[in-house]
Order: sequence, then C-alpha cells, then structure tokens
Amino acid sequence: MEAIFWIIIALVVLVAIVFVYYYNRFVVLGNRIDNSLSQIDVQLRKRADLVPNLINSVKGYAKHEKGIMTEVTKARNLLMNAKGFEKRVKAGAELERSLGKLFAIAENYPQLRANENFLQLQNELSAIEDRIAYSRQFYNDSILTYNNACQSFPGNMFANLYGKKAKQFLQIPQESRAVPKVSF
Repeated sequence: MEAIFWIIIALVVLVAIVFVYYYNRFVVLGNRIDNSLSQIDVQLRKRADLVPNLINSVKGYAKHEKGIMTEVTKARNLLMNAKGFEKRVKAGAELERSLGKLFAIAENYPQLRANENFLQLQNELSAIEDRIAYSRQFYNDSILTYNNACQSFPGNMFANLYGKKAKQFLQIPQESRAVPKVSF
C-alpha cells in the first residue's frame, strides 16, 4: 500500500515537471522571438539614423539630384513613423530601395565615391544591412523552433493547453523578390 502511494506521488511530480517544462519552453521561445524582433527594429532605426548624414554627404556633389534626396528622406520618415512591425518592415524595404537608387546616382560622381565621409557612411550602412539580414534570419529561425514546438508531439498538446499558436515567418516584400534586370 505504501509503495503505491509513492508511485502515485512520483507520477504526480513527473506530470508536474512535464507541465512546467513545456510552459517554460514556450515562454523562452516566445521571448526569443520578441528579442529577435527587437533586434531587427534596432538595426532598422540605426540605418534610418545614418540617412541624414548620407544625404548631406551626397548633397554637396549631386545638387541637381533633388528627387532622389526627397525620396530617401520620405522613405526614412515613413520608417521612423511606422507603427507595427509589418509596417516597419515594409517601410524599411522602401528605404532600402531608395538608398539603392542613391548609391546608383553616386556612381556618376567620382569625387563623391572618393569622399572619405561618404565611404565611411557607405561601409557603415553595408554593415547594418548585414546585421539586418542576420537579425531577420535569427527571427525566422526562432519562429521555426517555436512552430516546431507547437506542432510536434507532445508539444502540440501543451501548445493547445496553453493557447499557443504557430506564428508567421517574416516575409520578403513581393517587390523585393523580383530578379533584377542587368543589361549592358
């Protein structure tokens, strides 16, 4: 009789440990996703903060290219004022596209390409772009781990019990998926 009592106690403790383990697992994975989302946002803001300095560097050399300067400034403002992650990602893609145009214009100005300040800003921007790409990859990897925990057995039972649902991966905007046309 005493042995049965200890077996029941051991089973109750084991079940409690499993419930606590899965609860904590979902908390950790959710926090990892939130952290990676925050890292993307930090890098997008860093990129946006570099834009005014970059525009000032280019202005002195490309005075008649006001259209692209305005476009880059508008795209930066959209990013800075975007509410919600999806809108920030879309605004970030727009800023990236505008900056691409700015760098294409800069190719027409050899003095600008040789300007030390412009080169430093261009290198910083390139490093930030790499960090943004890494942060996006880490975010999607975190989503994958979370979704695997939510959809595989026995995690799916605990996910349903705790009200956890699979999350969406970060998508590349449709316009960024187009293969660039190169002509000579």
